[in-house]
Amino acid sequence: MNTFSEFGLEPKVLQAITELGFEEATPIQAKSIPIAMTGRDMIGQAQTGTGKTAAFGLPLINKISKDEEHIVALIMTPTRELAIQVAEEIGKLARFKGTRSLAIYGGQDIVRQIRALKKKPQIIIGTPGRLLDHINRKTIKLDDVQTVVLDEADEMLDMGFMEDIQSILKLVPEERQTMLFSATMPSNIQKLAQQFLKNPEHVSVIPKQVSAPLIDQAYIEVNERQKFDALSRLLDMESPELAIVFGRTKRRVDELSEALQKRGYSADGLHGDLSQNQRDNVMRKFRDGSIDVLVATDVAARGLDVSGVTHVVNFDLPQDPESYVHRIGRTGRAGKEGTAWSFVTPREIDHLHFIERITRHKITRKPLPTLAEAIEGKQRIAAERILEIVEEGELREYKGIAIQLLEQYDSVNLLAAAFKLITGEKSDKASIELTPEEPIRVKRRNPDIRSSGRKPSGYGNRGGYRRDNREGGNREGGNRGGYKGGYNKEGGRDSYRGGSSDRKPRSSYNNGERRPKNGGSFSDK
Repeated sequence: MNTFSEFGLEPKVLQAITELGFEEATPIQAKSIPIAMTGRDMIGQAQTGTGKTAAFGLPLINKISKDEEHIVALIMTPTRELAIQVAEEIGKLARFKGTRSLAIYGGQDIVRQIRALKKKPQIIIGTPGRLLDHINRKTIKLDDVQTVVLDEADEMLDMGFMEDIQSILKLVPEERQTMLFSATMPSNIQKLAQQFLKNPEHVSVIPKQVSAPLIDQAYIEVNERQKFDALSRLLDMESPELAIVFGRTKRRVDELSEALQKRGYSADGLHGDLSQNQRDNVMRKFRDGSIDVLVATDVAARGLDVSGVTHVVNFDLPQDPESYVHRIGRTGRAGKEGTAWSFVTPREIDHLHFIERITRHKITRKPLPTLAEAIEGKQRIAAERILEIVEEGELREYKGIAIQLLEQYDSVNLLAAAFKLITGEKSDKASIELTPEEPIRVKRRNPDIRSSGRKPSGYGNRGGYRRDNREGGNREGGNRGGYKGGYNKEGGRDSYRGGSSDRKPRSSYNNGERRPKNGGSFSDK
């Protein structure tokens, strides 16, 4: 287990991590951050959703001076959406340090980007096409860049960005740190690394292809603000003997355990900020059944070995598949069956599918329990308990009062009142407001309006891009004869190779008409 305090990060950087509620570094972070802090070149092999952004972002933020007035770090990404996501995360990690970052990508007004560049960002996150556009316009200068990060390098090369990346890297000073992250390591990635990285350290985090066959796994798609009511209904419907509910952050665990207590559940929280005495006290209550719901972070649950855990609920999805497997492994022990539920927001469905691919296990989708199902579940469990007590037969001392009551009241009403007493009335009207957590999103492959790149097979007449008609498909690209990257009618060098928005391409137009010369394609190659 690696905590962020072990990496030698500045207090202001650690403060941001603490505010975000993260306790433990993911495997790629634990392996990458110490190497990145030394300034060495590095190749990191890891899947999307494993915490790569913090793996390179934290060392970057840590070493950049607040007074720096030049662009000293460059992060290249394959898509505009990934550029935006990386910029957002770096912004959160840099909130106390004050490091300035800016996302640069095609499809956004270039004049607006030029204005933003005048505010002297220190970190640029961008797609290769738009970066080259700014470099050609001389609105971005790379003379002072000390660190380059290639994120999702295999995707960038698949999309035809090899020449653009090479052109950009040749403009960056040779004395620099270069970090390349990729999910796969095909020959073209190895070639790129040999050309531009110096004696790189290799880091590989390949998710374990494991799962737990005795565990019944299901998920419920639910909006963030519906999660707590969904949990309440699920606990009522399932009536677990012992359940562990996982939250992503310490703040979440505190708020959730308090909310469950308000609703009348026997619950308590466990996370890394508790003293050893507090931890021992919570675990003692959980083991002896004084509480039947333990709310915990991943760190707090490390090494937990409690027999009899019947249910695990992922209130928040974990960051990586390994954590998912570890979480659900708290149940289904010693050959017993267990049940694992996960709450998934609509924006996290892709991340869930990623977990399914890595664990090679289909997670069943189930509907949100209804209020009627929750009530029925509580009553069913109460009925089972009553029948167990009847079978035990030790009721002599209670029969006298039972006979008296039956003489005065209807037997059905008496039994209904007993059920109500046993099931307990939850304080459903208690006002519960949890602080929303950011969803974990798989970085989608929305291609940038490209400046260049070799057209992979299958582009062109099928909509310009194989992934729907996002930015450069159909009318702007696909149906115009396989035009590379899509015609951008709003201007911008993304429309053709080597051009600029205020110049027309060398061979794409004929007398100002929007048709290629001699019936050819809109390509100058």
